[in-house]
Amino acid sequence: MQQQDLELRLLIYNIRYATGTGPTFHLPLPGAGYLRSSKRVLDGITNFVSAERPDIVGLIEVDTGSVRSGMRNQAEHIATALGHYTTYECKYGAASFNTFVPILRKQANAFLAAPGVTGERFHYFDTGIKRLIIELELDDVCIFLVHLSLKYRQRQYQLRYLHDLIAKSVKPVIIAGDFNTFWGTHEIYLFMRAAKLRSANTHGLPSFPSRTPRIELDFVLVSESIEVTDFRVPDVRFSDHRPVICDFNVVRSAAAADSHQSAA
Repeated sequence: MQQQDLELRLLIYNIRYATGTGPTFHLPLPGAGYLRSSKRVLDGITNFVSAERPDIVGLIEVDTGSVRSGMRNQAEHIATALGHYTTYECKYGAASFNTFVPILRKQANAFLAAPGVTGERFHYFDTGIKRLIIELELDDVCIFLVHLSLKYRQRQYQLRYLHDLIAKSVKPVIIAGDFNTFWGTHEIYLFMRAAKLRSANTHGLPSFPSRTPRIELDFVLVSESIEVTDFRVPDVRFSDHRPVICDFNVVRSAAAADSHQSAA
């Protein structure tokens, strides 16, 4: 008889360093908004995330304490409001020149988690500018947070690396984050087939741009033994991306079978 774990809620959000959105973002120069964070926007994001009561939060484009954010670590700020554990790392990798550049060296991705975390690991793609992969291990599942390259060829190399990485997992996996896939699931179809993953977003709901979403950039991909009970893309516009929310549970007997098969 199959036994199911408690249902968990995963929230993924590219918050664009809490710099906001709208026409003023590109004043006085295109992209100038990246240089100024907003406490109002950060508070709005924090209140939204808190109201959703997620068990796990994956944040893309987080400022961990530069002059832009007033030296405030945005991941810790949101985690404190939720009462969550948090882990984060610069998204460029230790060997990148960007780690020596003010503001850029504080640009990170982060996990926030309420349930028991049994392990965390940082991996790095061997190509692309944004190289960080955060692996969060819970009792019955491993969750990988990614932010893939803007360049198609580099994304394909990164997906190959990701396939080889998750093949080593002895637990069911979830791959989530900003995939930058401008052709949606068509671009990652072969990757999903090879890795035996499926999209939790069965209706292909778009998440970008947040004002009038047209493109499916933000994904939650799950193993066969993970049951998705709900998937939403709320109408939230604090960033250029909308958040995605996935409720799921892991069928424990199936998870154990996956673990045995991987170990073999």
